[in-house]
This record gives sequence, structure tokens and C-alpha cells, in this order.
Amino acid sequence: MANTLRWTIADLDLFPDNDGKRYEIIGGELYVTTQPTVGHQFTCNSIGSALHTWDRQAGLGATFPAPGVIFAEDDNVAPDLVWVSRQRLRAIVREDGHLYGAPELVVEVLSPGSKNQQRDREIKLRLYSRRGVHEYWIVDWEQRQIEVHRHVEGALMLIATFLEQDTLTSPLLPGFSSQVGDLLGRLPVT
Repeated sequence: MANTLRWTIADLDLFPDNDGKRYEIIGGELYVTTQPTVGHQFTCNSIGSALHTWDRQAGLGATFPAPGVIFAEDDNVAPDLVWVSRQRLRAIVREDGHLYGAPELVVEVLSPGSKNQQRDREIKLRLYSRRGVHEYWIVDWEQRQIEVHRHVEGALMLIATFLEQDTLTSPLLPGFSSQVGDLLGRLPVT
């Protein structure tokens, strides 16, 4: 019988903080990615700004870029963005500033490469579904579309793929409405 290495959150202390890589553990498996591109980060900032602006009016919670989300010792990730209601935030944030439970909304912006996309579309989808995330947006900034998965009958299910001209709303975010093209923004290149 083979002895398989299972990574835990304690192992993350072994890695440098400033090496330009992101370390995540899902099901005890270590995933290492390089820092995202400017297009990826611009998209994260654009969506985060829209959610923050909406929530300043609604006053229902908070948006966080790339927070540490610790579901268990062997399930901890850093999603691109999350939105958490005030009530849920009080229940899952701890003194170390990390979230120890599922945010209501998780947003992952796709990075180039089949392994990166498989991780977000399959591995993280299963993780977020299993851990109780209410809504999961998979953002393809290059194709200019957003896949929305919602928790239905115990699992995250694809509800719709919103294209650039479509308007995205969510029952999770009362009063939030944005055309996808506006939500994604346009990287100002010369």
C-alpha cells in the first residue's frame, strides 16, 4: 500500500511569503500557481469595486480580495474574491484574520492554462459545493463571460452563463445589477 503525502495548513509555513506564488490545499493536495496577470487582477478589481459599491448602499456585508478561507486543515484556499454577509462574517472570521467557513459568494477569475481552469471549474467547484458556498462565479475575462453556479438541492449547479451584453443579478445580493461588460471592465492598454 502506497503512503500518500497529505498537505495541511501547517505545511504552508514552510513556503516563502514573497516568492510570487500562491499556495492552496484542497483535499490534502498542494496546488501552486504563479501570481496572476494584470488582466486577471484588473478583472478582480473591477468586480470587487462593483460589489463594494453595491454593498456600501445595501450595508449587508463585505467584499474581500484573495482572503484566506480555511475549511479544514487540508482544505484551505485563497479565492480571487468573496462576499460575506455581516451575520456570516461574525461567525467565520477569527483573530488571525482568516475565514473559517464558507462565504456566501466566491468569485474565481480564470487564469490561462488547462490545469488552472480545471482547478477552478472542477476541483474548486466541488470544494465550494461540499463546503456550503451559496453562489460561485467563474469569470472568463478573456471570453468576457461569467458562469453562475448556485446552491440547489445540496450542490452548486450551473444556473446560467452571462455574456458581455447580459445583466447579472443575484437573489443573494438584493438590488445588485450590472451588465457583464461593465462588471468586467476593459484593461486600458495603449
